[in-house]
Amino acid sequence: MNNLKELRTIEELSLTLEQSSEKPVLFFKHSLTCPISARAFREFQAYLEQADSRVSYKLITVQTARAVSNEVAARLNLEHQSPQAILVRDGREVWNASHFAINVSALAQAIQSISD
Repeated sequence: MNNLKELRTIEELSLTLEQSSEKPVLFFKHSLTCPISARAFREFQAYLEQADSRVSYKLITVQTARAVSNEVAARLNLEHQSPQAILVRDGREVWNASHFAINVSALAQAIQSISD
């Protein structure tokens, strides 16, 4: 999973959002204490095994990066969820899913839809 980088600061988030104009970004907001999030994270990890290299993948752990998690919701005008997958291009959310809607197939379809 060396294609997954964890975001810990708002500065890292800002840079990532800026870079989304060059390369789309898939954020995964994860809660360490939620069993639904654990299941969704396993799906996300399974997707990463065959992930599209034209996309950047970022992890936001809600408990250790609460400010980053809140800032993502505010900047992208989304309601906070965890787990939550958010696909961003040109600094804007183009797709998102939460809870049981996060699975390998949904992630692959979302990435494919912006790669065509």
